[in-house]
Amino acid sequence: MSAASPQPAAAEAACSELLTNGLDQLALRLAPAQVAQLLGFVSLLAKWNKTYNLTAVREPEQMVTAHLLDCLAAVAPLGSPGRILDVGTGAGLPGIPLAIARPEWRVTMIDAVAKKVAFVQQAIGLLKLPNARVEHGRVESYKSDGPFDVVISRAFAELNDFSHAALDQAAPQGTLVAMKGVYPHDELGRLPANVVVDRVVPLRIPGTDAQRHLVFLRAAAKLES
Repeated sequence: MSAASPQPAAAEAACSELLTNGLDQLALRLAPAQVAQLLGFVSLLAKWNKTYNLTAVREPEQMVTAHLLDCLAAVAPLGSPGRILDVGTGAGLPGIPLAIARPEWRVTMIDAVAKKVAFVQQAIGLLKLPNARVEHGRVESYKSDGPFDVVISRAFAELNDFSHAALDQAAPQGTLVAMKGVYPHDELGRLPANVVVDRVVPLRIPGTDAQRHLVFLRAAAKLES
């Protein structure tokens, strides 16, 4: 086998090293079982991706950086929410990494694409994540069993569209969190009047120099209470 196509064991070792080093750089301490779950998620994603085209990232090592570490960088800035809604979760990003990293968080994921929901449901079961669930549908029509402390999205929509679709899912003191690349100057300027920017947090993702930001939004009226 050529150097460009390493043996599975070598690829697994490379993913493990990338993840372990990345967690150290993020100062995110996880138990060995959690690390194993994260690596198991990458393995599942790589396997399903060959048939269902869940992500444009093909190589497991790239998935560790582009997906796992990218999502895990949001853990510390999110604080200690109880209930999280991941809107347009796709292949379970960021919902599944968040659910693995913080078992005390209750993470609901929603997506309108059936094949993606099927993958996420399979991953939840195989990875044994009792604090995670997935729903098939659109967030605008989703009827939850209660409001969420954090409603998060990753590559879902522009801030204006995200806030319009998801604001009603947030608790009175809840927050919308959008995972973005470069600082979204133009999108921030197009926010509706009933939404205000709480803060924008720059992130450093181990293994890449790409810009990443977390945009925290709140309903204007909720700031008055």
